[in-house]
Amino acid sequence: MTLKESVIRFLEYCELDKNLSQTTIRMYSYYLNFFATWAGNSAIEAAEDILKLNDDHVRKFRLFLAQQYVNPHKGALKRQSQNYFLIALRSLLRYLVREGVEVLSPDKIMLGKTRDREIRYLSPEDLGKLFAIISGPGLVVLRDRAMFEVLFSTGLRVAELSRLNRDRINTETGEFSVVGKGGHIRVVFLSKRAIEYLTKYMATRKDTYPAVFISYRGKKSANGERRLSPRQIERLIEGYRIKAGITAHVTPHVLRHSFATDLLTHGADLRSVQELLGHKNIGTTQIYTHVTNPRLREIHEKYHSGNQ
Repeated sequence: MTLKESVIRFLEYCELDKNLSQTTIRMYSYYLNFFATWAGNSAIEAAEDILKLNDDHVRKFRLFLAQQYVNPHKGALKRQSQNYFLIALRSLLRYLVREGVEVLSPDKIMLGKTRDREIRYLSPEDLGKLFAIISGPGLVVLRDRAMFEVLFSTGLRVAELSRLNRDRINTETGEFSVVGKGGHIRVVFLSKRAIEYLTKYMATRKDTYPAVFISYRGKKSANGERRLSPRQIERLIEGYRIKAGITAHVTPHVLRHSFATDLLTHGADLRSVQELLGHKNIGTTQIYTHVTNPRLREIHEKYHSGNQ
């Protein structure tokens, strides 16, 4: 079995048996076909026979990613990005082992050590500036204010926000369910402000499009919708960031980080924030604790000589 043939079988398994999202399958396809192309160009035996894949091939691929490959859009790959290729390859090998194929053990593929993630979030002052700038007459401004309020009150990922349909949101109860990564369903909650602006926005609309947030520019999509895409939402946020005079780059994920940070700094427990964010593992949520630990500030203020 060639490497590319094994990738095709694995992607079919991901879709039919694992029922993974199309986004996840596309990413697996990108990383694994990238590896298969590299193996073919490098005359690696595994390109023609997956059984011949060995530790040395993986080591050479890691060196290629770290020292030679430059993404045409993003430049040299960070360590975490390099690991994504290895994670995909490891998943492929795990699938083949389950199928009874005697391939390189997936446990032999070690991920490179990464630095702690830097959490970027907005301070209460910058959040105030951002929301204040989204004001004025017109349906577009009302849509944008409702969108920002929903993002900040729910911590939705940008793809989740883009997929929202009107029939899924209950503004009376202020809660609704959302399907996140891996098809996991979680419940999110709307703040009073989010309910206020979302209700105004919905009442003002005269169309019958199912999407909550729609575009009022350009042509309809192929299926006749005007749903705002994740990229369009990112551009809107960046535009308001510039208008508000905020120097730090602001993305939908920065607002998601701001949502989590706001909850934790006001006393929410980590396990509850994990559920609200839809994190599978508590370790993913723990990245916020070092920026939201009030005890550290108390210790510094009490014991540092510069505060005496």
